[in-house]
Amino acid sequence: MSGTAVAADSLTLNAAKQPLKIALIEHPSGQRARIWTYNELERGANRLARSLLSFGVRPGERVLWCGMNSPGAVTMIHAARKAGVTAVPLNYRLTPEEAAYVVHDSDAVLAWIDADHVGLFESIRPHIPQVREIVVFGGNGGALPAGMVSAESFVSGAGDDPLPLPAVQPRTMIYTSGTTGRPKGAVRIGTGDPEQLGAMVQHIGYRPDEVYITTGPLYHSGPGGFMSIAYLLGHTVVLQRKFDPEDWLRLVDRYRCTSTFSAPTPIRAITSLPSELKARYVRSSLRVMIANAAPWPFALKQAYLADFPADSLFEVYGSTEMGVNMILRPEDQLRKPGSCGKPAPLIEVLLYDDDGNLVTEPRRPGEVFVRSRSMYDTYHKSPEKYEADRRGDFHTVGDVAYFDEEGFYYICDRKRDMVISGGMNIYPAEVEAALESHPDVYEAAVFGIPSEEWGELVHAAVVPQLGTTLTVDQVVAHARAHLASYKVPRSVAFLPELPKTGSGKVLKRELREPYWAGRASRV
Repeated sequence: MSGTAVAADSLTLNAAKQPLKIALIEHPSGQRARIWTYNELERGANRLARSLLSFGVRPGERVLWCGMNSPGAVTMIHAARKAGVTAVPLNYRLTPEEAAYVVHDSDAVLAWIDADHVGLFESIRPHIPQVREIVVFGGNGGALPAGMVSAESFVSGAGDDPLPLPAVQPRTMIYTSGTTGRPKGAVRIGTGDPEQLGAMVQHIGYRPDEVYITTGPLYHSGPGGFMSIAYLLGHTVVLQRKFDPEDWLRLVDRYRCTSTFSAPTPIRAITSLPSELKARYVRSSLRVMIANAAPWPFALKQAYLADFPADSLFEVYGSTEMGVNMILRPEDQLRKPGSCGKPAPLIEVLLYDDDGNLVTEPRRPGEVFVRSRSMYDTYHKSPEKYEADRRGDFHTVGDVAYFDEEGFYYICDRKRDMVISGGMNIYPAEVEAALESHPDVYEAAVFGIPSEEWGELVHAAVVPQLGTTLTVDQVVAHARAHLASYKVPRSVAFLPELPKTGSGKVLKRELREPYWAGRASRV
């Protein structure tokens, strides 16, 4: 088990220490701001936690929540921990079939949902029989379908005083993105290792007065996880319900936001805004940008650093299952293109080649295995997959990397995404980075398509910048100038956008499907 019990819940401690400090700000464009102090957030979380226990949710049982970034979602995150139940966030962008699979697979006994998603849950209700109650928050007080109750009714009469620590350590269960197949619930017991977390906080240099802004959905482990760190440290959190690039700049300016976590997609949208529009907003307050969720191309880092403080950009390598494993500090961003940094404090990293041998030489690729005190504990209903991804105390999620002579690591790609053409291993991330350095390429996804002669050929799906007249010949010529000939895409398709998960990861399986239909793909 990871984590160590403390004398009181972290939110309770912060509420006692700084009851009037602002804990949460919600300020939609054109509306009045809504503000919660630490004392108010603590009392709301206590009421919900007591209501969960009164309803009969037992410690360790699963409670699913679904909604955009909102005070209701934040309250449930805290309440579940206080009650000792397992919080399961649901990606609200899933189709009804996908959502029903996750809800049913999770064994959730109660669903806490935003009013915007009542229709979704009404449609999947027959397929989630184990859910005993659906509680709706954030509505306007209108009538609800049969079998659903309002949050106000659910918490009515509950006390708001602090709860005793739960008899069992709280758990979280976050479903992986499902970029290569069915999502899996990664279970983590406890709230992480305090020493390891403290070392990372010190390494990044967080301060007591940080203002964290959400950049992406809280159901994703990155934005949600770093928001939880903000609350552990007693910071203020600014919620953006749904990402919008100019509105994000407005909130950063208005509240002098200092820290965030972001996938590449939101930052690409922000940096692509017209210069005269960006100039309307003060951006100098941002001092900690955690780049993750998918690799940030070097061209995107350059664009970010042209708009934001040079010492603010930290890139981390990690995963839902293994947390933060490597960190690239601001001073190394431009001198180490393509690197994700060195192992984070108290993290051990090993590489193994395809024959199972430990990689000890620089620039030799190997599968990444990590040992961490804050590792996830298992996959829900898939313990065999958990065991298959282990080498003793070291775990992997299938990424391939190499390290250089200074000990900096470079993620080549997911092992399952690697293209094998004519016996040569080609890592799509390298090709994508080269293509995205072209000024007329907004973003690109590279994958293998079937070839009778070569096994696979390199194919690129390219999204051009708006207003450009990019051609296939220009894309190929640019690739030839930056890559070995065998890595150059043999075919290029232009798309208006790439299919993505809610956290911003490209769904390459959707891009591959038309090419591999009726064939046996490697992935």
